[in-house]
Amino acid sequence: QVQLVESGGGLVQPGGSLRLSCVASGTSFSFFVMGWYRQAPGKQRELVAAITSGGSTNYGDSVKGRFTISRDNAKNTVYLQMNGLIPEDTAEYYCKGVYLTRNYWGQGTQVTVSS
Repeated sequence: QVQLVESGGGLVQPGGSLRLSCVASGTSFSFFVMGWYRQAPGKQRELVAAITSGGSTNYGDSVKGRFTISRDNAKNTVYLQMNGLIPEDTAEYYCKGVYLTRNYWGQGTQVTVSS
């Protein structure tokens, strides 16, 4: 049974930083493509960033240059470093793992950017 557990969300002022973590269990994590998605109220879920098993990365246009995705296979963990946060980044952030044809999701962590 694959489980993904996110942490690190919270309330931050505009311009601030947060680091999200997603720990995977019950899986060969190093083979997974991992990603972060977010969903704001009334909006569709969108890709924030993704990282392959080899370390190649991809970012949504709205976060390029501000967010960085990374992974530590020894710790079964993927991170999302978020800098220069703006109110439009407010959303529920979800971790996703993909292996072959299977998709796995975490339960989400809320990020709120507000003064």
